Amino acid sequence: MTMRRIVVVGNGIAGLTACDSLRSAGYDGELTVVGAERHHPYSRPALSKALLHSGDGNSDGDGNSNDGLRAHELPEPTHDATVLLGVSAAGLDIEARVVRLDGGGELPYDGLVIASGSRAKRLAPRQGAAGPRRDGSPRELTLRTIEDAIALRQRLADRPSVLVIGGGPLGMEVASGCLEVGCEVTLVSDVRPLSRQLGEHLSGIFTTAAVRHGLRVVGGGKARFIDSDAGGRVALADGTELEADLVVTAIGDEPNVEWLTGSNLLVDGQLRVDSRGRLRSDIVAAGDVAAFPTRRGVERIPLWTSAIDQAKVAAIGLLKGDAAPEFNFQPYFWTEGFGLSLKAVGNTAVVGAPDYCEPGNDPDSLLLCWGNQAGSGTAVAINYRIPIPKLRRLADAGPGALRPAAPLKL
Repeated sequence: MTMRRIVVVGNGIAGLTACDSLRSAGYDGELTVVGAERHHPYSRPALSKALLHSGDGNSDGDGNSNDGLRAHELPEPTHDATVLLGVSAAGLDIEARVVRLDGGGELPYDGLVIASGSRAKRLAPRQGAAGPRRDGSPRELTLRTIEDAIALRQRLADRPSVLVIGGGPLGMEVASGCLEVGCEVTLVSDVRPLSRQLGEHLSGIFTTAAVRHGLRVVGGGKARFIDSDAGGRVALADGTELEADLVVTAIGDEPNVEWLTGSNLLVDGQLRVDSRGRLRSDIVAAGDVAAFPTRRGVERIPLWTSAIDQAKVAAIGLLKGDAAPEFNFQPYFWTEGFGLSLKAVGNTAVVGAPDYCEPGNDPDSLLLCWGNQAGSGTAVAINYRIPIPKLRRLADAGPGALRPAAPLKL
């Protein structure tokens, strides 16, 4: 079937990359993007990194910071698509090949890219339809959108006491940013911070640095949010109750798949694609919304670089079918906080001490490597200056990839 009308649902990095990849592959037909947010694509990782550390939180009427946010925006799109901002997909008829919009309109398609992303989980109950909304208690903030980031920065201006719920990368980055602006910060995590994502060895490095910078870390099991007039209060499973002026929840995300109910595309609530990003010959999916095949099985990996890599493959999969290359996923992850910057290639939930460790030029600088089997190793740089291609080679082939082999002795 010749595709002359392609609809992309989602205007984040996966949707943007899919559009660019379609054009780069020679697609010159009609291209329409449906974007639930009212902003052009922007760098979401910057919201918990650079944005929290700059300026005073003032913004213009569109939610754009007047003092630094534009530095984190992505370049203007060049894909020449019709972009519908502030419009959500409300339904999908795969037989009629029609996307239904929340305003009542419809978009027919020959090919469809589903890149509707995910939203932040909350402790307080959500009200109403799913989507990029800020439901629940106003005392419980999340950090997912530009509006979330601006709201958080404005609240931090008064230096409130802060409870951060969740010890993953986002929770730790938020806690670091709050400490940096002078807040008293307590982080609640049911396990050692970052241990699920990075393993105990790397978690220990980051947790030690966090405590050294003034972070209070509290365990106690699953948290429950209690709204009150005095402030945000959280009850833990062990009976502990904590209170602060502000509660920031960073307990994960939920894929935006509700609009696909009744489409027969969901399997056990998941959007599971094949190795070319396909759900059908005329429908592909990429980014936070999609679960895809990895060495560890079919899983959803909501990372910025994962969304980009998936979208490139899915776009070609939509155009070329079985002739398209399959997705060969190699995770890349980075996080910053408490004076540390970590970049990692490979599966990061590493076990035990590293097989290889090289110190850098300062006490907090390390180059580490685990399990150097072909294609399954993990390489990590902490405050260590190394190009990413070189870090990938270290993950794939071990430390021998970083320097010439010693000459043979005859």
